[in-house]
Amino acid sequence: VMGTQQILMIVLSVIIVGIAVGVGITMFQNQARSSNRQALLGDLRNFSSNAIAFYKIPASMGGGGNGKPGFVGSSGTELGRYLGFPSTGILENDNGTYTLGTPTATQVTITGVGTEVSQDGTHKVEAGVIITANPTTGAIKDSIYTTY
Repeated sequence: VMGTQQILMIVLSVIIVGIAVGVGITMFQNQARSSNRQALLGDLRNFSSNAIAFYKIPASMGGGGNGKPGFVGSSGTELGRYLGFPSTGILENDNGTYTLGTPTATQVTITGVGTEVSQDGTHKVEAGVIITANPTTGAIKDSIYTTY
């Protein structure tokens, strides 16, 4: 009689420990996903503020000259160099891979793909920023978004 109770207690303990481990793994994955998304967004905010700074630098100093030539720069590659992108337009760091879109005089897009798998279990965590300037008013806005 005593042996049956002990076996039941062991089985119950194993079930409880298994559930606790499963919950712990899920919590860890959620935290890793959230941390990666926040790191991507932080990098994108940094790229955005630097792109805005580039836009405001006088053209004679290699910048965007407040719209003339804008985000394009005089040869089209200055913004990427200013942001630290290699000539391929793709930058990798511990947080993910960032792609610099082809800039126009008034707009540039940067997308980032993280290292963690998103909630859907298929795609990686993904976010981006669209920086748009209005040369008439001088207003510059950035829109940061998340995809996955």
